[in-house]
Amino acid sequence: MRKIVLVLIALIPLCYLALHVQNANDPIKYIYTLTGFSALVFLLSCICLSPLKKLYNLMIYRKTLGLLALFYALLHFVNFLVLDAQFELSFVIKEALDKPFIYLGVFALLILIFMGFTSTKKLFAKFHKWHKLVYIALVLVLIHEIMAQKTMTNLEYFFIVFGIILLLQKFLYLTNMRYKF
Repeated sequence: MRKIVLVLIALIPLCYLALHVQNANDPIKYIYTLTGFSALVFLLSCICLSPLKKLYNLMIYRKTLGLLALFYALLHFVNFLVLDAQFELSFVIKEALDKPFIYLGVFALLILIFMGFTSTKKLFAKFHKWHKLVYIALVLVLIHEIMAQKTMTNLEYFFIVFGIILLLQKFLYLTNMRYKF
């Protein structure tokens, strides 16, 4: 029941988008911003559950949060492919060459898609070690965010610092584990 409530809460940005996109000066950019922001929030939420599990174990929600991050990342990409590029491959290639943050975002999306497909119990048992790629996806998303913005707001700086803290925490955890006897 709690996971259903989590999913319903996670759909609030989508409802907000549907209600306000027609009033936006640049609807395509508005969709980019809201879907990208939502994907980043759910990705960070998913990743921060591991370090918090000693304080409060919410690990049962990690898969749901990861799939929600994938959902919003897919909406972000579909916005690019359908509304911006209008399925025109030459436009996609030109934009990717002119703006390298696009292919960084696509690499991060591919990692999230892999993780989404391998999140079932049977496949997770086989591929669970590969799920550490989420940290690579986070790095790619943070770089994507920095390169995509013409101006950074305090909220974007917060997410970047929060992401770096999560990455440092994982790095310190892994190096500490490596040196234990």
